[in-house]
Amino acid sequence: MKKLVIATALSAVVVLNGCSAIRQVPVNPGKQEVRNMKKTVRVTRELNYLLYLPDDYGKSDAKFPLLIFLHGAGERGDNIEKVKMHGPPKLVGEGADLPFIVVSPQCPSGTWWPEKLDDLNCLLDTVIETYDVDTSRVYLTGLSMGGFGTWAWAMRNPERFAAVAPICGGGQKWRANLMKSVPVWAFHGGKDSVVPLSRSENMAEALTKAGGEVTLTVYPEAGHNSWTAAYDTPELFEWFLKHKKEQ
Repeated sequence: MKKLVIATALSAVVVLNGCSAIRQVPVNPGKQEVRNMKKTVRVTRELNYLLYLPDDYGKSDAKFPLLIFLHGAGERGDNIEKVKMHGPPKLVGEGADLPFIVVSPQCPSGTWWPEKLDDLNCLLDTVIETYDVDTSRVYLTGLSMGGFGTWAWAMRNPERFAAVAPICGGGQKWRANLMKSVPVWAFHGGKDSVVPLSRSENMAEALTKAGGEVTLTVYPEAGHNSWTAAYDTPELFEWFLKHKKEQ
C-alpha cells in the first residue's frame, strides 16, 4: 500500500490584542507612580515538518489519532531529511503502516524544543484545523532533546495529550504534578553517558508521588541510543491507542 510522507511548512501570524504604546513622561520625579503598558505585538511562527497520513485516510469521514514526534539535537536545522533518521518518521519511511497521522517538526538551529512550545502549540492547532484529527487521541513522543521537549510540553499543556512517551530525556521534577493527568511511558538506557538515567528516574518518581500514571523502561546495557529499542517495541504504539482524552 502506498505511504504518504510530505515535507511541508507551517507559517502563522499571531496578533495579541492591545494598542500602540503611548509615551508617558514623569510628572512627579523622585516618586513612585502607577503606570500601564499596552502594546500590539505581531509574532510569526514557522516550523518545517514531515507529515504522514495512514493508507485509509480520506476514504471516509473517520477521524484519526495524531502522533507528534520531536527529534533530537542532531537533527536541528533546515534539512528536513534529517528528521527521518530516527523514530516514527524512520519507521514510516521504511514502510511501516502506522495507524496515526504522524507529524514530525524540525527544530531550527541554535534552539531547543523546550523553548519552542509556542511554535509547537501553533503547529498542533494548524494540524487539527487542516486534517481529520481525533482530538481525544493526540499523542506525543520524542528522544533526547525531544524527550526533554516531550516532558516540557506535557507539563505546560497537559490538556492537549492523551498519552506521552519521552525517551532519554528529563525535566523539572518539581513541576511534574502539572501533568499527573497524562499517562507516561518513559524509556532510558542504563549506561547513558549523555543524559543520565537519573533524569528519567527523577521525573517518574515525582510523577508517581503526584498520583500520575507512569511506567519507566530501562535498557540496562543501552547507552544514549535507547530510542531504537523503544520505537521497535510494537506495544508502545498499542499502548498509545489504549488512551483517550476526555473532551
